[in-house]
Amino acid sequence: MHKLLFSAVLLISSTLLFSQEFICQVQVSSPQVQGTDRRVFQTLQTALYEFVNDTKWTNYDFKVQEKIECTIGINISERISSDEFKGTLNIQLRRPIYKTSYNSVILNYFDKNFQFKYLEYESLEFNENTFTSNLTSVIAYYIYIFLGMDFDSYALNGGSQFFEKAQSVVNSAQSSPMQGWKAFESLKNRYWMVENLLNSSYSSLREANYNYHRKGLDLMSDNIELGRSGVYESLELLRKVNREKPGLFMTQVFLEAKSDELVNIFSQASPTDKQKAVNILKEIDPSNSGKYQKILQTSTMPGSSSNTGSLRK
Repeated sequence: MHKLLFSAVLLISSTLLFSQEFICQVQVSSPQVQGTDRRVFQTLQTALYEFVNDTKWTNYDFKVQEKIECTIGINISERISSDEFKGTLNIQLRRPIYKTSYNSVILNYFDKNFQFKYLEYESLEFNENTFTSNLTSVIAYYIYIFLGMDFDSYALNGGSQFFEKAQSVVNSAQSSPMQGWKAFESLKNRYWMVENLLNSSYSSLREANYNYHRKGLDLMSDNIELGRSGVYESLELLRKVNREKPGLFMTQVFLEAKSDELVNIFSQASPTDKQKAVNILKEIDPSNSGKYQKILQTSTMPGSSSNTGSLRK
């Protein structure tokens, strides 16, 4: 009896120490939907929270401090029928920076094409090779993108296996009438996101992710100049990609997440390094030229920066 009790305690302890991969906040809002039973939205939110956080997405064991932090926000704009909804999806992935309490945003993306069916209290099921539900396929797709980008930030091309899983989800969705999955619909959708990440012609894009975080931010708490140099190297890589393919979707997605952070990083650099960084940033992200100009207008002062540990190698 005592042995059984001891074994149960060990099992519970190991589950707490090594468990699923995510600490993900899920929010379902519906301010534009009027006059319907709103309980279904809370039920959906709970179901999605459990789907993301309780599913085992990889073969790795994650300690509590290694869990990946992310946010999934669904804004439902229309209830088409009793079990069909239309809205938008905002996703954000964050990464802790070595020896700091700072979390850097890796991905902050707004998906405008999100239509799905959900019957209250139905179980959420998913198979990456079989399209059965747009709801679970879209969420699982972004979970694999999260995993891939997170692993890439710790080891060069470390996330390939997860991007391949995301691509499998895309492939299985090709027969679906739902938007967001097909190449011809747009140059900025789920199809092109994972295509850009797996296309060897744009390999510098993923190298930039690695350099930015592992050779850049993670080093800043010990050596701010060395860390800033790593971030600058990532900008050089992004410029290389941009010159080969101007306006590439995932280059813009990366900069969308990093523009404010880049201003902070280079505002305290030397005048020469400021100018070099601003020249690249204006070239690869001209829509934010005004924001990057602020780097040159900020006086250089002694200071420290922000940064994270390496768990997924």
